[in-house]
Amino acid sequence: MTSSIRPKTIALATIGALTTGCLAYAIYFDHKRRTDPEFRKALKREAKRIAKAEKEEAEENAGRQQQTIRSLVSSAQEEGFPSSVEEKETYFMTAVGRGETLCTNESTHVEAAFSFYKALKVYPQPGDLITIYDKTVPKPVLDILADMVAFDGSLTIGSDAGTVDE
Repeated sequence: MTSSIRPKTIALATIGALTTGCLAYAIYFDHKRRTDPEFRKALKREAKRIAKAEKEEAEENAGRQQQTIRSLVSSAQEEGFPSSVEEKETYFMTAVGRGETLCTNESTHVEAAFSFYKALKVYPQPGDLITIYDKTVPKPVLDILADMVAFDGSLTIGSDAGTVDE
């Protein structure tokens, strides 16, 4: 009589061997971490190196984003904004609609903030619109918009200053 090993048995034995190997490595790593000072130092150095690299990358991205914001605001000011009431209304609705669409995707937050900025520039009372944005726009987009407003010296937003200087 010949006996053959079932595939289910082979699969279970393989899973058991892999689980045992992973558990053995975890025990070895934990023992090494607890008892070997050089190993602990190496782990700390590696963690510091990674944290430093992440910090540098974040600073670099922030610098690039600031440059992008400056160029977008400058280009919008050079292009100009509509002057008639009907054109402003159409421009506003288009910009807000585009901003709402773009703010759903994290990779397009700068473009979304730029659309909201353009709408803000033609709105008759920018302070009121900022209050609305504060309630409806995601915080990352709102932060970028705040940078754009800060860079634009011609946009006055205040409790008693609801006009745009052009």
